[in-house]
Parts: sequence; structure tokens; C-alpha cells
Amino acid sequence: MSARPSVSVYAQSGDKVVGTAQLPAVFTAPIRSDIVQFVHTNMAKNSRQAYAVNRMSGMKYAAHSWGTGRAVARIPRVSGGGTSVSGRGAFGNMCKGGRMFAPTKIFRRWHRKINLHQKRYAVASALAATALPALLMGRGHKVENIAEVPLVVEDGIQKFEKTKDAVNFLTAVKAIDDINRVNDSKSIRAGRGKIRNRRYTHRRGPMLVLPDSKGTQAFRNIFGLDIANVTALNLLHLAPGGHLGRFLIWTQSAFNQLDNIFGTFTQESAVKKGFVLPPQMLTNSDITRIMRSEEVRRVLTPKKVQPKKASRYMAPSNGMKNRRLRLRLNPFEKKRTAAVANMRNKDKLALRRKAKLARIAKDKKGAAKMVAHNNKK
Repeated sequence: MSARPSVSVYAQSGDKVVGTAQLPAVFTAPIRSDIVQFVHTNMAKNSRQAYAVNRMSGMKYAAHSWGTGRAVARIPRVSGGGTSVSGRGAFGNMCKGGRMFAPTKIFRRWHRKINLHQKRYAVASALAATALPALLMGRGHKVENIAEVPLVVEDGIQKFEKTKDAVNFLTAVKAIDDINRVNDSKSIRAGRGKIRNRRYTHRRGPMLVLPDSKGTQAFRNIFGLDIANVTALNLLHLAPGGHLGRFLIWTQSAFNQLDNIFGTFTQESAVKKGFVLPPQMLTNSDITRIMRSEEVRRVLTPKKVQPKKASRYMAPSNGMKNRRLRLRLNPFEKKRTAAVANMRNKDKLALRRKAKLARIAKDKKGAAKMVAHNNKK
């Protein structure tokens, strides 16, 4: 583990490196988006509140079916007379004022049990994804100007007591860009949630991870910045919506505790009993090199060579029907054919000329008849 890269620790001013810290093993854990999405979906269900419609809704009528033989549906109908309500269908979900289909019940299975190891695996994967700038930018975070990811700062920020000091610190480390993105995204929710204490929606910004509860007073009032305790990291906050790549800001003390909390690939966690980081699925990610390696080529079966199929082409044998064969047998056939075609064209031209002359003569004869007829009048 000594060959692991180190991470720079930045001062409160953001422009000076005050030390280095070894990258915890959890940041090299396998990134399993399928496990993160599965655990996130089930964890989000555990905060739901049961709801149901009144069990008597749509059933408060004195109604019974008229039975068959009256050319109407057998739906129960309201009894009595004298009003437009009498005879109206009741109870059914297709009726006005009727009950809903399959009314909701409070004994629905609202919560889901999740395996403990799966939850820990998902948190480790979510933490590993926070160290990749590509995933952070793909999630929408503004980290183009951040000096380094993961971003680790000195513990002195926990001594801040004023919000303006916290804002100055976030501006210095260039994290204010992501917070401004959250402020710009605030909008009114569409739908009924506007009147149910969730009027506004906004994106998720950076999250500050602290080793304890000290120093939260200066940061807690900054809209767009979340605060978390390193001993109680929640997957719903590390991967909001089940999407990997949350932008985290670590204090040095919290960053150094990660090996103790999550353990390594060979050493068990001191906090999570029996948990060891899951091994990498691939020790070598160069798939092309693996496929072309001599070890793989040696065990591959040779490529099967298909025998050449006999051609279905049949050479022409009748020169009277096939022009190409006829030309090959008699080289003068082409000249003879051209001569015959030329003679036919001449005959056609002669016939056309004769027909044209006959048409002209006919027109002249008709004109003469017309003149003679007019003279008689």
C-alpha cells in the first residue's frame, strides 16, 4: 500500500499546499453503479409514510342491483325516487362518486430490508466515484477550476464561526462555482408538492465532510452546501438519485479516518465489523493487451476455414439464345447485327416518311373539297 498516490492538503486560502495525505484504499474500490442504484432505490423507500384512502369512501349509498332482464347493466343502483340520483350506478370505480379500484391500504409493504454488506459495498463504491473528475463533471458539478480531486483542506476551517468566513474559504478553493450553480437552479416545483412543504427544487452542490460536529455553525446556513460526518456517511447523500460522482470537500482529519472506517483490501475495518474492501474485478484493465497476450492465444481454438463451395454458375451452351456466346463463336455476328439494325431503322424511317406524305396529301385533298363546297354556295 505504500505505492498509493498521495493527495495535497490545501490551506484555508486555497492557493498554498500545507502538506500531503496518503490516498485511502476506499478510493480505489470497485465502482459498481448497479449495486449503488439497487441500494439507493431500496433505502429511499424506507423513509416513506403510509397513506390510504378512507375504507368507506364511495361506499356510502343504499344501492342494490336490479338484476337481469331490464336491459341495463348489473351494477348496483341507488334506491328511491324523485331525484336524478335514484337509479344511478354506485360503488363501482366507473361510477360517479364510486370507490377507486383496489383502494390503497396502510398495510402495504412500504419498507425494504437491505443486506448490510451490500450497503457498505455501495458506500465504498460511491466514495471511490468521488475521486474521478470525469464522473463529477458528468453529474453536473462545476469542478473545472478545482485544484485537485479529492479536495482535502486543513482542519483550521472548523474554527470558523462566521458564515462570511466560510464563504470566503469556498471562494478561495473555487468551490463557490458549484454553489452558485445550485442557487441558479432553484425553481418552483410543478404539481401539488408546492402546497406540501416542498415548494422549491434545486440541484445538489458540494458536501463538506467533517470528523465531528465542530465548525458546522459557520457552514450550515450556506444554501447549496451540505455537511456530513465522516463516521455516518449516507449513500442517499453520496450518490443523490443513485447517480455516482458527488463533489466532496474533506478536512484532513476526516480524510485520514477513512482507512480506519472502511479498512483496506487486506485489513479489516476497525469500525465495521467483518468488513474488508471488495477486491478489484480486474487487476489489469488493459483489455486489448489481455486479448492479444500469448497466454490467451495459446488456448484459443484455431479459426475454422470453410471449404470453398462449388459455384452454381452454368456456362451457356446455346449460342442461339445467349448473345455473349454467339459473339464469341462468330466474331462477325456483331457487324451483322448492326447491319440488320441499320436496315430496320432505314425501313422505319421510310415508312414514317411515306405516312407523313400521305397525311399531307389527305389534308390538301380535304382543303380542296372544302373550297369547292363553299364555291357552290
